[in-house]
Amino acid sequence: MPKEISFPLAASPAELDNTEPQRLAAIDLGSNSFHLLVANYQHERLQVVARMGEKVQLAAGLDENGYLSEAAMQRALDCLGRFAPFLTDIESANLRIVGTNALRDAYNSQTFIERAEAQLGHAIEIIAGREEARLIYLGAAHALAENGRRLIVDIGGGSTEFIIGEAFEPKALESLRMGCVTFSSRFFRDGELSEKRMRRAELAALSELANIQRPYQRLGWQDPVGSSGTIKAAASVLYAYGDTPQEGVITRSGLKKLRERLLKCKQLDKVELDGLKPDRAKVFPAGIAILNAIFEAFNLSQMRFADGALREGVLYDMAGRNSAEDTRSKSLDALKRIYDVDSRQAENVADTALRLFNDVKKAWGLSQEQGHYLVWASHVHEIGLAISHSQFHRHGAYLLEHSDLAGFSRPEQRLLAFLVRAHRRKFPTKEWQALPASHQEGCAKLARLMRLAVLINHSRSEVAPPLPAIKAEGETLTITLPASDEPTLLSTDMEQEQAYMTAAGFTFLVVEANQ
Repeated sequence: MPKEISFPLAASPAELDNTEPQRLAAIDLGSNSFHLLVANYQHERLQVVARMGEKVQLAAGLDENGYLSEAAMQRALDCLGRFAPFLTDIESANLRIVGTNALRDAYNSQTFIERAEAQLGHAIEIIAGREEARLIYLGAAHALAENGRRLIVDIGGGSTEFIIGEAFEPKALESLRMGCVTFSSRFFRDGELSEKRMRRAELAALSELANIQRPYQRLGWQDPVGSSGTIKAAASVLYAYGDTPQEGVITRSGLKKLRERLLKCKQLDKVELDGLKPDRAKVFPAGIAILNAIFEAFNLSQMRFADGALREGVLYDMAGRNSAEDTRSKSLDALKRIYDVDSRQAENVADTALRLFNDVKKAWGLSQEQGHYLVWASHVHEIGLAISHSQFHRHGAYLLEHSDLAGFSRPEQRLLAFLVRAHRRKFPTKEWQALPASHQEGCAKLARLMRLAVLINHSRSEVAPPLPAIKAEGETLTITLPASDEPTLLSTDMEQEQAYMTAAGFTFLVVEANQ
């Protein structure tokens, strides 16, 4: 069996020693740049230990068919090789590696992920656009001392995120498919920089913004804030030319002057401006086109830069996991309310699943983290009933995989979806084999336990029934039922389960006590 790569499980703040900082690390695999951030977390604050960033331009390596080129993947792997020495003293539970738009879009992203995971020995999580927006807001909000409602904008290589929030709570989250790398390829592919091309890029950005313009303006904000590379670079150039009232502030008049300076360059390879790093020059005009469109769509007079973004948000989010503030638990609670899940049955199945898990976790080498996913999936295994009783396990799996679930990465949602899909009827061998090879063994074990938990609670009693004796030896599960002269609902269910497991290639033994 391939090596199991598990998702990281961070300690909660309550578990952190108040006198000893917790070393956390995040890697952001962006469409333009890769970033590494290592920090000590203590007293709800981050103290940076190491920070690195490289312009990998992964999105530029996507061909017309949506496949990452070998050259782009090798650039990325070389960068990760340079990051690796900074991770040697980081516990696996305290490291998260997240991929964004380019890896969301690439048809062969799994090929790159498998190679990168083998190199780093750690799971890579592709996050959805709105989850990226949530994490960006969390990072930016921690960098801002002021209160009040704010608009956060983050122009990335392949997507741009927009968030309205107060304190640390986002009110609106959106990710639009426009970024400085993808727009450079789309509007300035041959390197020509002209008024016509710049305006075409701005109009394309305005078209994307049209979907969120009115609802965002209705929500309103007092403080427009920008984060990440393009906006940081724009603020730096404006300050270098004296086109801003203070450092870190972008004004509409200053942005107009910056646009004029860029057009005078006429070619991307001739873009040289004070305050602009050479490695950003070729994608900078496209980023400014997007920023101009944002100022135009939202009628902004100015925007200030905040030095906090995705990677900082990942660290703060990781520090809050498995605590009362865990966003993932809150997301699933909201999902249960939306789909009117039978809470009593969900609790009973989750309770039984956890007891089964504790009985076999040592023999099966299961982690505490895997137990979290088993319990979470048990809580939402019946959400598909809101659509139809027929095939409700399939409906539930679809909802879990395709909903925007704050706090969860795409692989995490896929794991939850698989467990719900697999909890009844025939074992879904095809879907199981479609999972990453390194996850298949653990997912099968969790699914088998969840199936048993559902069957044990088939009668839907007020409380979870007593647990039959269960034993794991190798891949074999043996369950011992009370002796009975007549078939019972449980024994009949277990007999059918035995047939399902045999058909799927698993060994499941059902015996009676005192035999």
